[in-house]
Amino acid sequence: MNAVALTGAFNERLRRQVVLAPLTTFKVGGPADWFLETRSADETVRALQLANEDGIPVTILGGGSNLLVGDRGVRGLVIRPRGAAIDRPSADTVRAEAGVTINGLVRWTVYRGLAGLESWAGTPGTVGGGIFGNAHFGGRLLGDQVETVRVAATDGSARDLARAEMEFGYDCSRLQRTREVLLWARFRVCEGEPAALRAQARASLAHRKRTQPLETPSAGCIFRNPDPEESSLSEGTPPGAGALVDRAGQKGRRIGAARVSPTHANFIVNEGGATARDIRALIEICRTAVRERFAVELKEEIVYLGEF
Repeated sequence: MNAVALTGAFNERLRRQVVLAPLTTFKVGGPADWFLETRSADETVRALQLANEDGIPVTILGGGSNLLVGDRGVRGLVIRPRGAAIDRPSADTVRAEAGVTINGLVRWTVYRGLAGLESWAGTPGTVGGGIFGNAHFGGRLLGDQVETVRVAATDGSARDLARAEMEFGYDCSRLQRTREVLLWARFRVCEGEPAALRAQARASLAHRKRTQPLETPSAGCIFRNPDPEESSLSEGTPPGAGALVDRAGQKGRRIGAARVSPTHANFIVNEGGATARDIRALIEICRTAVRERFAVELKEEIVYLGEF
């Protein structure tokens, strides 16, 4: 697999056989054949165009949360957007590039007294990943704050989309179906009192620290909560994925260094040296246990990348 066009454009910035584990919150995963960090939305578009010209498949890596990279790595080119531009196109909107961290966006808006995103304080990952999976917290969806986005197809052709075109739902968006790449998102905001916004951000962060195993590498929640429209839960069946895994007797279950967190059963943690194969096997054990106990089929919230 030759990357003639990509090499000509990005030179030494285009790297071979980059191990992805340190770039993920699980701290697990093999190497990318080719790896490039882009510095802006324009560079991401250019990389997509050139990879298409070279016939190289592309995978996007955001902040590295909410995913599991296979032990054998990822074939083709992995692009990690690192552009961090944020601006305020209008009084009631803020625009952020895909590589901006969600925490960075929250800080930017709170500092300027702009309300709407403060509840996402402590959310791992980037704007790109948050839009891809429609990040949620406290019953709210990140997509609800979106006004418009710009996306690029795998050949680099870009287009703007309104929120109504993004197919937002619980843990899902249009991007999961089309494999389009988010370049930037424009969020609705309104004027707020900075002290009150800081208090809300601190409260959200404190809640995460109380209820989630943030001190140990993980990918965040493994499973989606069952959709009431798809799963008819019998009386007494808990509605949350973590409670289902717990009640199925899997809290604390381990394979190798991968363990179902004793703090929150919808988290699997890497206690040091876990492999992607261990984690995936533990996911299947939990899914099977919940199916057999409650007749509920859990679906992953995390994304699998690469070869296992």
